[in-house]
Amino acid sequence: MRIPALLLIAFALTGLAAAQVPPSPQEKAQYTGLLAAAARGDAAEIERLVARGAKADVRDGYGRTPLHVAAYGRHADAMRALVKAGANPNALEHDRYDIVTIAAVADDLPTLKVALALGASAKNVTSRYDGTALIAAAHLGHDQVVAELIKAGAPLDHVNNLGWTALIESIVLGNGGRRHTATLDALVRASANVNLADRNGQTPLALARGRGYREMAAALMRAGAR
Repeated sequence: MRIPALLLIAFALTGLAAAQVPPSPQEKAQYTGLLAAAARGDAAEIERLVARGAKADVRDGYGRTPLHVAAYGRHADAMRALVKAGANPNALEHDRYDIVTIAAVADDLPTLKVALALGASAKNVTSRYDGTALIAAAHLGHDQVVAELIKAGAPLDHVNNLGWTALIESIVLGNGGRRHTATLDALVRASANVNLADRNGQTPLALARGRGYREMAAALMRAGAR
């Protein structure tokens, strides 16, 4: 069944707005133990609590672990202390986000690098869209994050449940500006499939041309897009 492109885009944009849910101030105020220490970025307290038997992968009401909470807060030392204590660097919360995708959506390159160094994978399938951190970053035009994820081995041609790859999302959910164009360029240079069409049979080149994104279309044609 052909699904109207505008309807797919509306679904995706609505989902993005409601997707990741960092802990609210009210939630943080109710945290205790490792969750509270992670929210503060208190690595020393994390080490103390773990030494007294605290479990590194305790969950809050939204399924976030202390590691998720620390990643949202950009607390690198707390992240390191938690993984050292046995926290799973690839854990998913209720909406199926991991720390790599949290950092990617936030355009937080330093936290992304810490996450990857701690064993988090750029290959995880995450979110309600069965996507990846690379698709999320491409959607948002986070070009430096995209480059880092490519370097980390993110799957270039993963297709989410909307029928879109990272390359396609950089076009259909982008604005054709500098960062989305740089995102597309990085994907093309990394040998993403420039002819992999969406579920309606629209190729990346057709999608770029249809939106008047001349620089994107030119980059795709140089790479052999049809």
